[in-house]
Order: sequence, then structure tokens, then C-alpha cells
Amino acid sequence: MPRRCAAVTAIFASSILLGSCSSEPAGTTAGADTTTTITEAFTKLPSTAAIGTCGPLSGTTARDGVLTVATDSPAYEPWFHDNDPSNGQGFEGAVARAVIEKLGYNSDQVTFTSVGWGDALKPGSKDFDFALDQFTISGDRRDAVDFSSPYYAVAQSVIALQSNSASQATDLASLATYRLGAQAGSTSLLAITDTITPKTPPRTYANNTDAKAALVAGEIDALVVDIPTGFHITETELPQSVIVGQFPRPNAVTEFFGLVLEKNSPLTACVSAAVDSLYADGTLEAMATEWITDTADAPILD
Repeated sequence: MPRRCAAVTAIFASSILLGSCSSEPAGTTAGADTTTTITEAFTKLPSTAAIGTCGPLSGTTARDGVLTVATDSPAYEPWFHDNDPSNGQGFEGAVARAVIEKLGYNSDQVTFTSVGWGDALKPGSKDFDFALDQFTISGDRRDAVDFSSPYYAVAQSVIALQSNSASQATDLASLATYRLGAQAGSTSLLAITDTITPKTPPRTYANNTDAKAALVAGEIDALVVDIPTGFHITETELPQSVIVGQFPRPNAVTEFFGLVLEKNSPLTACVSAAVDSLYADGTLEAMATEWITDTADAPILD
């Protein structure tokens, strides 16, 4: 069962700076210096589209009359639950179900498919209609795919085994001497290279399963993951590990997650409008409260 957090309002607060998400309509390229608030992002991204125009009879999906939703495999907690993206549980599982319902599809008109995290972000045609798997909205990725409005804001965290001296680090600079690791192509890796700038090049892994195994084996001293994932790892998967701390927010690697669609997809505006409405009526915050651990107690690594 999820650990319910006491307060996640800050996740959606307008005081969080949006550095990686464009305030331009989905499908455009964000400038490197784009800075706005998450509230502005919701109101400026396309929110006036008629959601109903993308329903089962609209001809806007990859398969006529069927909405295809993609996630990676395995689908990790707390984003999904029991490795089953279709059950509507876990934060992103709940987001997927809510968007599906907003678009007007019932369970018989939806199929879930497995697509590798990196593959979903590649340019070209897609055999899915939208994908969600903690994809950070960023300008360079917009060259290849469309993103919906943001549905979650998150910082990166550092985890280490209690027995490793890296677990005693109190700032980012002190981590530079350690062997660090992250998933290849992720903003966790970008946080290491651009913010910590370690003396030894970080090790990269195809997925977090491999990265966790490397941490346990002593191949790396610390692992960088988004903070909800970090809490799940330390609380339920690797009890011998600890959250060393989280990156300060706002900062250059604060992430805003969005659903991924094929470039110039006819569904992009409708999916963004669905996410906008879930933000406006408080549904996103309620789902975050249910499924994601409160991050307030994690120390800040200045």
C-alpha cells in the first residue's frame, strides 16, 4: 500500500519555477532560458481544446476506436502498483486512468503496451497514443516528440547504502569524489554531470533495476533517482539504504513530468486539456497525496 503524505501542495504550488517545460503549445520547442511557474504552464498550454473531439469515433488514435497507452516494463512503484499499469493504481496509473476517462474511452476501448523508456522518446511514428513513465519535459526532447501539460513536479535525490560513507554527505560538492550512477539518458544522469560534476564519470544503466543491483554490489557508491522513487527504494526495496538528500528546489534540474505523444499528434491538445482539467479540479493533487511519499523530511543537499 502507498505511504500517504501529509502535504504535497508544494508539488503544484505556483512558487515552483518551471525551467524545463515550455509555456508554448505542446509540439513546439522550449527555449533553454524558459522560466515560468507551473500555474502559468497549465494556463498557457493548450487548455481550450474540446476534449470530446478525441473520443473513440474521432479517428485520432493509432488504432481506430482504441486508445493505446504505453509504459516501460517493469512499471515501478510508486508510479504504478503491482507492475500493472492498467489497474489505475500508483500515481501515474491513476493519472492514466483519469486521462482515459476524460477522453471518453471505456476499459474495452483501451489497451496497454510495453515500450522502452528511451524508445518512447525517439523521433518517428509511434504505435501508441500516449506514454507515461516519468518523462521530463525538456526543449531538446520536444524536437522528437510532443508533451502534454505537466502533471507533476519533482526533484532529484541521492541514495546510498548505510554502510557507505557517501550516506554521510551533507552537500552536493562532497559527493563529487564518489562513484555515482543513474539510468542512461535520464535527467538523474544530467543532475550528476551538470550539478555534481563528479571527478569520476558516472556509470549508466539501462533501468533502475540494474542501477539498484550495482549499488548493492558496490559498483557505485550512490544512485541518483527522482525523490519519490528514492523513497520507495529505501523504504521497501533496499532497507539497508538511505536517502542522503534531495537537490534544492527550484534549480536547473527540477523536473516536470508530461505525457509523451508522437510529434504533431492530433491527440496532443486533447490530452493536455484533460491534464489541465485534472489540475484545475484538484484531482492531480489528491492522487499525489494518496500515492507519493511526502518529501519534506528529506534533507536538502546545498
